[in-house]
Amino acid sequence: MVTRLTPRRYRIATFAALVFLGTIVVSGALVRLTGSGLGCTDWPNCNDAKFVDVSSKHAAIEQINRLFTGAVGASVILAVLGSIVRAPRRRDLTWLSLGLVVGVFGQAVLGAFVVWSDLNPILVQGHFLLSMALMANAWILHRRAGEPDGARSQLVVGAGTSRLGWAITVATGIALIAGTVVTGAGPHSGSVDGEPVERFGLAIPTAARIHSLAVWVALVLAFVLLVLIRNRPGDRRRMELPVTIFLGLGVLQAAVGYIQYFSDVPVPLVAVHIGLATGVWLAALHIGLSSRSVDASQVPTKASELVRVG
Repeated sequence: MVTRLTPRRYRIATFAALVFLGTIVVSGALVRLTGSGLGCTDWPNCNDAKFVDVSSKHAAIEQINRLFTGAVGASVILAVLGSIVRAPRRRDLTWLSLGLVVGVFGQAVLGAFVVWSDLNPILVQGHFLLSMALMANAWILHRRAGEPDGARSQLVVGAGTSRLGWAITVATGIALIAGTVVTGAGPHSGSVDGEPVERFGLAIPTAARIHSLAVWVALVLAFVLLVLIRNRPGDRRRMELPVTIFLGLGVLQAAVGYIQYFSDVPVPLVAVHIGLATGVWLAALHIGLSSRSVDASQVPTKASELVRVG
C-alpha cells in the first residue's frame, strides 16, 4: 500500500530541500575560502589513490562538502517522490521538484569540470550561479506547495507595481552575476596553499564598483517601490513586507560588502557575504512573486475536479 502524503507534510519536505540547497552554497564557498578547492584533485574519486581521503585539512574540507552533496541529492529526490505520493497529486509540483534533480545533477557535472580545469573562474562562476537558479526553483516549489490545490494565480497588485517588483528581482540577479566576477578576479581562488590558478583579467576595484552599482540600483528601486505603494492600500498590503525585508537584508549585505572590501576581504566576512547574498536573492524573488496570488474562489470543491486540475 502506497503511503499518501498530506499537502502540509509535503511542504515540510520542500522546505527541507530549500534549507539543504542553501546550506551547500555556504559550505561550497568555505571550500574555496579555505583554499581547499583542489583538496581533492580528481572526481568522483578524491584522488588517484582513494575515493575518500581526509588525510589533509584541505582534502577533508572538500570531501565533507562532496559528501554533503549526497544529502542535498537525497532531499531533492524526496521532494520528487513526495510530489508523486502527495494527495492530491499536482503536476506543477512534480515538474518543479524534477527541476531540482536536474539542477543538482548539473551541479555535480559542473563541479567535476571545475576540478578538472584547476578552478577555471568561469566554471566556478557558473557553479555559484547555478546554485542561485536552484534556490529560485526550490523557493518557487515551496511557495507553490503552500497554495490551495487547483487554484490559479492572478495579478493582485497594479501592473506598474508588478513591473517595478520584477525589475528589483532582475537588478538583484545582475548584482549576483557582477559579484561572481569580483570573486573571479579576487584573492580567494580556492587553490591549495595559494597555488596560482587562472583568474579574470580585471582589476578588482573596477569589478567591485560595477557590482556595487548593481546593488545600489536594486536598493534604490526597492526604496522607490516602497514610496509608491504608500498611497495604494491594496499594493501596500501585498508588497510592503517583502520590500522591507529586501531593503533590510540588502543594506546589511552592502555594509558587509564595503567592510570586507576595505579590510582586505577576510574569510569570515566573505562567508557571511555569500550567505547573505543567498538571502537577498530569495527576498528579491519574494517581491516579484508577491505580485501574484491565488484566488480562493477558484479552488475546486469536488475531488474529481482536483484530480482533473492536478
